[in-house]
Amino acid sequence: MEFCFLAERPDLTPQVAKWYFEQWGAIVPDATLSSFEDKLTEYLQTDAIPLIVLLMQDNRPIGAAQLRFHEMTIYPDKTHWLGGVYVAPHARGNKVASTLVQKIEQLAVSFSVRELHLQTEQQDGGLYARLGWQAQERVNYRGVNVVVMCKRLAHS
Repeated sequence: MEFCFLAERPDLTPQVAKWYFEQWGAIVPDATLSSFEDKLTEYLQTDAIPLIVLLMQDNRPIGAAQLRFHEMTIYPDKTHWLGGVYVAPHARGNKVASTLVQKIEQLAVSFSVRELHLQTEQQDGGLYARLGWQAQERVNYRGVNVVVMCKRLAHS
């Protein structure tokens, strides 16, 4: 398995948009597959936020994760977010999500980010709690009950 940025493989944008649309399209007002694909053009960079990291296996994407700004509009003070963590169904259960989260954390540190936030529907924090993320609060956002979590990042 190896990492690459979506910016390095823009040909994979339709695949990532399809994953995201199928996973989260129902909770995004007026979402279409095309609107998801259009939104991903903002992430086509390697040296600035926002960006998307892909985990590749046999030159095919098996997962994606985002380092982004202001994921939840109700928290204008929470700047940096881990979002869009998605693992292809056939690759689940193989630590792909953990690997992606840790890569985003490393990238955030390289951009001098001191604190990352995320939202998850897993009320116990699931994978994120196991990776050291702390629950901050539970809210209903866009009709979905989520836990907002935070992780302070270690800088060397």
